[in-house]
Amino acid sequence: MMRWGPEPLPNGGTRFRLWAPDAEGVTLELDGIDEVAMTRGEDGWYALDRAEGPGTRYRFRVGDQAVPDPASRVQSGGVHGWSVVPETAFEWQHSSWRGHAFHELVILECHAGTLGGFAGVMDRLPAIAATGITAIELMPVGAFGGTRGWGYDGVLPYAVQEDYGSPADLRRLVDAAHGLGISVFLDVVYNHFGPDGNYLGAYAADFFDAAVHTPWGGAVAVERAPVARFFVDNALMWLRDYRIDGLRFDAVHAIRNPGFLDAMAAEIRAALPDRPVHLVLENEENDAARLRDDAFDAQWNDDFHNVMHVLLTGESNAYYADFADRPAERLARCLAEGFIYQGEGSANHDGAVRGTPSAHLAPTRFVAFLQNHDQVGNRALGERLLSLTDTAKLRAATALLLLCPQIPLLFMGEEEGSATPFLFFTDFHDELADAVREGRRKEFAKFDAFADPQARERIPDPNATSTFAASIPQPGQDAAEWRVFYTELLTLRRDRIVPQLGGAQSVGAQALGEAAVVARWRLGDGTTLGLAIDLADEPATLPGGADPIFTCGDRFVAWIEA
Repeated sequence: MMRWGPEPLPNGGTRFRLWAPDAEGVTLELDGIDEVAMTRGEDGWYALDRAEGPGTRYRFRVGDQAVPDPASRVQSGGVHGWSVVPETAFEWQHSSWRGHAFHELVILECHAGTLGGFAGVMDRLPAIAATGITAIELMPVGAFGGTRGWGYDGVLPYAVQEDYGSPADLRRLVDAAHGLGISVFLDVVYNHFGPDGNYLGAYAADFFDAAVHTPWGGAVAVERAPVARFFVDNALMWLRDYRIDGLRFDAVHAIRNPGFLDAMAAEIRAALPDRPVHLVLENEENDAARLRDDAFDAQWNDDFHNVMHVLLTGESNAYYADFADRPAERLARCLAEGFIYQGEGSANHDGAVRGTPSAHLAPTRFVAFLQNHDQVGNRALGERLLSLTDTAKLRAATALLLLCPQIPLLFMGEEEGSATPFLFFTDFHDELADAVREGRRKEFAKFDAFADPQARERIPDPNATSTFAASIPQPGQDAAEWRVFYTELLTLRRDRIVPQLGGAQSVGAQALGEAAVVARWRLGDGTTLGLAIDLADEPATLPGGADPIFTCGDRFVAWIEA
């Protein structure tokens, strides 16, 4: 089976390949060295063996257009520039690392660009480890158009974004994290490509299926072998070559092919049997079937975030409308059963049913969060919860997040009380920049606060450098207090809860009013973990055991009883 990207040959040379079924011919251009026609083989693959090795700059010419290798491992000059044959050697310092079991994880989501690239993230690792966080999750690092962006508009998913650092810099970050006992996750995007620098459609139209609609156009045609291979090999590259511990697959509902997901997971598991590799889904469809066995470890639980956001802020616009009615009852269902929507109609989805039953799943099959890049950054002004709710309520919600058996995920800066917004930023130009700017403002026209066109002018321009600069997280004024708070909770989770999470099962949860819930789980040693939270403006007396293990004023209590 043909594979994507440059392949090192035993003699030190390189085999170059490109799938271009629509092209009548493809030429390999080697910068300053040679231009030579490639040989067409079966199924639209072109290939050529050359003596040139690592460091060689190359690209392909299809007709009149010069294009980078879509599976380029290194770019020089951005996504429109030259691809580079990569160096593969790296001296790992912590090659004995075997990672964490999934139930041991507390994950911190990070955007490498706002933290100073791979080196900047690496500098923060000791403080992250000291807090008790056991994993970081990098937002996508595949190459995208421009010098700044979230990464979800990537077009060369095998190449690291030049502005973040080199492949060796990413390996150094992973190696340093492992040396501190921190697992590394990577967010990968296999459902679409960005608008700037995606040349695939020009010579491989069959890469996409125009008949299957997604928000970004035709779906990727993963039912075709070369397309499936492109994404599966990308996943394996991160896990093998960079020793990444886990992948988070972005918006898999837009791939429109659950069979591909299962096959990909099975191949990854078979290829890497000797160490823990964690595979996590983002899936708007709340498809419990994808979590029925060991193919995928868990799913991001947007339901937890959405109902907690309603309880903390009172907001009920857009998708929050699905959670505004009886929010305490909905939170109780979330804590006891995982998904809130398990086949009910959703107003945000035009009444269509969403989700499947999930009560049979272990609580560790769900990744819970109060904030992440989507839920902060997709707000018009990028506000964090510290700007939207009472601090006492937020502390109680944080205690619930960090002590409940679902796997907690934090957003960078959260652990140090950052009030810095996280805005939507890009680096597009000309008409594309105009379209993104106006599309962003149009998106928020349905919100009461931005119904007036003049109000929408307050929404930061995604392409302005100031929008990116404003998103660089800064510690809050009471950062030290927040660090102590998180460290205390995570120490308690590590010592009292994590060792007993194997086999943990819900024994029920109940609403205690409009904004209060009590939930219990039977832990692996037969004891019961109880958590109670009250987010009402005037909290009532909470139930609890005789000997609580943690309290947060009169808004939260946790206990363990025989």
